Amino acid sequence: MNMLRKTMCAMALGAATLAPMMSTTVFAAPVAASEQQATANLVKQLSGIQSLSANFEQTTKASSGANKTQKKGLTAQHMNQTFKGTMKVARPGKFYWETITPAKQTIVTSGKTVWIYDPDLQQAVRQSLDEQVANTPALLLSGNTNQIMKSYRVTQPNKGKTYYTLYPKSDDGAFQSLTISFGGNKAPNLMILQDSLGQTTYVKFNNVKVNAAIPASTFNFTPPKGTDIIDQ
Repeated sequence: MNMLRKTMCAMALGAATLAPMMSTTVFAAPVAASEQQATANLVKQLSGIQSLSANFEQTTKASSGANKTQKKGLTAQHMNQTFKGTMKVARPGKFYWETITPAKQTIVTSGKTVWIYDPDLQQAVRQSLDEQVANTPALLLSGNTNQIMKSYRVTQPNKGKTYYTLYPKSDDGAFQSLTISFGGNKAPNLMILQDSLGQTTYVKFNNVKVNAAIPASTFNFTPPKGTDIIDQ
């Protein structure tokens, strides 16, 4: 997945005519928070979320690096498609992500093992929730806040607005930058990711419910009979 850095820099120019001369008023761009302030604000924002459920729409676009994208097996037909589904997270470390259309896939973890289930292929990939997997964007919302802050450099382009851009401190991260925006209910409503292949992924959330009860069984996965299990 990849993420586009979302920069909000607005400058308004207004002109008022006063005979016999023109006067131009310039409004300053938004003031960015310091890295320390941005980190503290994001920690506060995430700390208020103990559980979260939502519907999502995910679209990936190739802004550059088309040749590299094809080498990775992502053909043009995968670009500009909108994938829809449901997401549920609970702290610490519990995550459920189900894509319903145009193809079905389920990613689920109870905090130790990640399952990626593809019903069309009757295949399930089983992975340990190591540091690399835990740092993927999808698991950020259910992760440990302290660990997130250790792994990412946080910026807040406008200290009066609740959107943040995160940059992995490690060079082997799954993305180059991640912007996350929070709505009026203090829950995320948009994530934008940019990776080194020039791909930009937009994830929009709707019907968001914060801190509603989610059954623990949601995050348990048992492969259906006949499923081919692949350990990684």
